[in-house]
Amino acid sequence: MIGVALAEVAVNAARILGPAALSGATAGGVAVGYRWYARERLPARLALLVGLSAVAVWLNTLVALRQYIDPGTDPFDASAALVTVTTFVVAGVAAQGGRHLGDRIARESTVLAGSRSIEGEVSPFVQAVGRVIAVELPATIDDVEGYDPVREELRESLAGTTMLFPRGLTVTELRERLVTRLKEDYDVSQVDVDLSADGGVGYLALGRRAAGLGPTLPPGHVAVALRADPAPEASPGDAVQLWTDDPPRRVATGELRGVTDGVATVAIEEEDAAIDRDRRYRLVTRSPDQRPDREFATVLRAADETTGSSTVAADSALVGREVRAVGVSVAAIRTTDGDLEALPSPSRSLAAGETIHAIGRPEALRRLESRASAEAERS
Repeated sequence: MIGVALAEVAVNAARILGPAALSGATAGGVAVGYRWYARERLPARLALLVGLSAVAVWLNTLVALRQYIDPGTDPFDASAALVTVTTFVVAGVAAQGGRHLGDRIARESTVLAGSRSIEGEVSPFVQAVGRVIAVELPATIDDVEGYDPVREELRESLAGTTMLFPRGLTVTELRERLVTRLKEDYDVSQVDVDLSADGGVGYLALGRRAAGLGPTLPPGHVAVALRADPAPEASPGDAVQLWTDDPPRRVATGELRGVTDGVATVAIEEEDAAIDRDRRYRLVTRSPDQRPDREFATVLRAADETTGSSTVAADSALVGREVRAVGVSVAAIRTTDGDLEALPSPSRSLAAGETIHAIGRPEALRRLESRASAEAERS
């Protein structure tokens, strides 16, 4: 009798410990994956639910097979019910143990947890905590030099705002998404931002480019609307002459910008803007003349790049460096003698007191100014 009792106890223990081990292993595996994905510990209730769910599936399958194989099995047997309840209790405890063990394994593994040495040396991903990356904008938002400032109301509404982005982004991807959101959602034309490895914003500047013809007009030119009869093949961008019929006389020379219902918009020089708007003119299309300065100014005003000037300080790190080390396109250098050297050679050395006229994005020009400044170099 004793042997039979011991055998029955061993069988019941196996029936309890087996599902408990299954519960602990399931909860531990989920804890490892949760730590790797969310960078935090698996909640206790979720671990309990996962572990007991695995046990429930196992017991339901086992009972169904046992009733199929042995139709005489009584599902309401008191001893079987006691074993089942005990199994769920032990499985719940095992699930919590598996949760702690799995989370510890994930934290101690450099591959799964992402230790500081891995992230600092080879991982370009943002060190996010949680399911999303929270980017908080600084309380002070500057203006991008060379662009119209944004509205003060917009600046105040964005100061201190927190924006959420999905995890798994590199610093470059996060910066691109932040810039795109600011441009599309807040009608901003230029964004200059510095992001750290944890998604913090160290510097933010915004700029707005005025819409319409203004940004594309060369210096010293205005756009006027007049009654005109342009040539049928004339199109915006063509160089045209304004002529009167009585008497035949050329009034001005400009660039056609648009034609609507007999009204033409022409960009002309400021001194020619005093024309009779009630008079009808005839537009004569000219062959295109080469005006690199006008084309360059028009293209630059419409692009993301802008121009900037930085003077090389006496103890700046740029002294003695070549032009190619500046990091932006150098259009000209004004020497200490006052001479302007256009398009300098990349191998030309920089000297203290020289002024660098460069073309680039606002953040690149800001870095150039910081490098050229002795105070910034020391800091």
